Amino acid sequence: MDRIDLVPRLARMVVVAVLGGFASVYVLAGLPSPVPVLIAVAAFVVQVACVLTDARPWWLLAVQAGLGCLGVLGFGMSVGMLGFVAGSLLLTAAWPAAALVVAGAGAISLSPDATITTLLIALVIYGLVRMIELVDDLFAARLELAMAAVAEERLQIAAELNAGVGRSLAIVGGLDPERPEMLGEILAVTRQALADARAAAVDYRSLSLAPDTASARALLLAAGVEIEVRVGHTEPLGPTGALLAAALRDAVSDAVRHGTARHCLIETSESEDSVRLRIVHDAPRTAVQAADALSEAQARIASAHGTLTLDLAPDGRLTVDARVPKTPPARPAAIGAAGSATGTPGGAGGGAGAGGRLSGVFGRLGAGRLGFGRLGVGRPRTVGNADSAYRLSVALLAAVLVGFCAKALLRVSAEMLVPVAACLGLVVFLHLRSVRGRHPRNLLVMAALTYLPIPAFGSGWLVVAGFLAGPLLLALPPVAAWPMVAGVMGSVAGIGVIMDLDPGVVVNLTVSTLVTGLVIYGLGTLARLVKELQTARERLASAAVVQERLRTARDLHDLLGHSLAAILLKCELARRLADRDPDRARAELADVVEMAGRAVADMRGVSGDGREMSLEVEAESARSVLAAAGIEVELDLSHDRLPPQTATVLSAVLREAVTNVLRHSSARRCVIRITPEGLSVANDGVPAATNKPGSGIGNLTTRLAALDGGLTIRTDGGWFELRAVLDPARLGGDADRVGAVAGVELGHDGREVVADGSRG
Repeated sequence: MDRIDLVPRLARMVVVAVLGGFASVYVLAGLPSPVPVLIAVAAFVVQVACVLTDARPWWLLAVQAGLGCLGVLGFGMSVGMLGFVAGSLLLTAAWPAAALVVAGAGAISLSPDATITTLLIALVIYGLVRMIELVDDLFAARLELAMAAVAEERLQIAAELNAGVGRSLAIVGGLDPERPEMLGEILAVTRQALADARAAAVDYRSLSLAPDTASARALLLAAGVEIEVRVGHTEPLGPTGALLAAALRDAVSDAVRHGTARHCLIETSESEDSVRLRIVHDAPRTAVQAADALSEAQARIASAHGTLTLDLAPDGRLTVDARVPKTPPARPAAIGAAGSATGTPGGAGGGAGAGGRLSGVFGRLGAGRLGFGRLGVGRPRTVGNADSAYRLSVALLAAVLVGFCAKALLRVSAEMLVPVAACLGLVVFLHLRSVRGRHPRNLLVMAALTYLPIPAFGSGWLVVAGFLAGPLLLALPPVAAWPMVAGVMGSVAGIGVIMDLDPGVVVNLTVSTLVTGLVIYGLGTLARLVKELQTARERLASAAVVQERLRTARDLHDLLGHSLAAILLKCELARRLADRDPDRARAELADVVEMAGRAVADMRGVSGDGREMSLEVEAESARSVLAAAGIEVELDLSHDRLPPQTATVLSAVLREAVTNVLRHSSARRCVIRITPEGLSVANDGVPAATNKPGSGIGNLTTRLAALDGGLTIRTDGGWFELRAVLDPARLGGDADRVGAVAGVELGHDGREVVADGSRG
């Protein structure tokens, strides 16, 4: 069980321990008479019931008031017991009555010290309960911030897509097939939108190492390289993942490019403040060649205060070692910066004409929206009252500390009041500073303030020993803290004896040291738990935003990218046919308008308004697009009706497969087969060279793994085949989730790459 899940239980255990400390004072004071002891125990049980239950019925308060009055008026117990009643009243609608109880305690005791004690106990009870409620509220709402952050992210993505791609699709959708002269403008718009969408997808997905790790495994195995992956980090990594993913891509590409590597190790590990990536391979390289291949990644990591080192061993094994802080201080150069128009089909350079209107839109979507300001260094926007909860917890601790200081000031003479107050003020400051973390130097200063002033301030200063016991419990592990607290209590007892104090006073001071320490420990621990829950909520929100961005990256690449590429291809075909075959050119332009409508639906799906996809429609669309590219298509749709989720996933796989055929091959023939078991896409014209790993394999692996499916890639005799297999008996899950990316393993024949969601 995660520690965060234990926080509410831990908070209640702390409160019970503090109440037990209070009860022990009255139990010891009641000895050897059994009745006061029983009254003190009963008051403790009733107080625990009042604190740990949401409903506080009137009869429970009446029992508590009866026990307090019986002990104080009937058996002469300390009026401090009435503080329990006052604290419980503060938690109800009758809270003004608490002031009457405190005033009554002062009237009975006629002692400022006893009155302050009653008030302090009431404040402690109120503070403990309010802080438990804050812990419960924050724990119950720990997913609220994540859901709100994802909703906000989707709205912003939708707004940016509508402003950019939505505008370009509106232009394409307004195309008049009878006016082919509009093709120049449409081509410019589509090229720019496609380039920007792909760049934004790269930037989004780079926030995690998981997709790039899957792609790297697939690429290495396809190249005949034995691969071992050891994952020792927790996803998602956020901006740190962007830097490490770039280094991983460059290193793997360098290892594969020369076709001489035989073994490769990819290993990640994580410390408190950084993430480490190690890649070891045996491709023969010189140190200079390796440094050149990784120079760009090295510069990016260095700009984020990380390191990337290369070590070439005598046996030829190259080790790439990258370390990146978890929260880099500044955004490095954008990876695949938006607006770059290189490497797109048909030449993506054209930013002129209508395409120029998209400039900067995807720059915000890619580099700006993924900046470190919102994800990493910057805090996500909070919902609820997490910040005010923490401030309230610290304020309650400060109020209790001031109350204890007031009790201490009552024990000193008038001439020593100023120096004693100054020392107590320093003690309070050190306590509040310690709430935010362990400060060993503070402990040394507090220890000096506890013992050194005793000769000057007298026995009244012994009450300050409790201020040392509390920080010891907060700062040290229990195995070390409790013996030291026992030592502090023993020192108080020893000093009291040396100063010839009454034995009863010595016992009271010794026990009060423990009780004061427990109160400070309890309030300090609850304040830390509130802070811990607040941090956990924000971390969960950041993780949820990264997950949403990874989903967006997959959909930008797999769905919207395919639609834009298909529109671009059709437009190019129509332009070539405009003079030779005007009728067919008009037909192609009509298809473009229809495809633009489908692309709008894809865009809505990318921004979170998910839709179901028809496998039959996608198959016919694939046939049309491939035929437009001059590729002979054999289509076999011999399958039964598939569940909507399965059809949607296989449709995305088909889109990616067709995009790969168009981008990465010189295919003349393509065979698409859809069966009840899954999907197969095969094409000829596969080049011999191995390219840099793309995002498709990682995306498809993630989608299929969500349905317990597998992805198989095979190359044979110039043909490339991609097979996606789903087991109907194991359907389930969310196809858009970003979980652990499935492993990629070598097939039985030694030549195929298997990405199976059941392995990892």
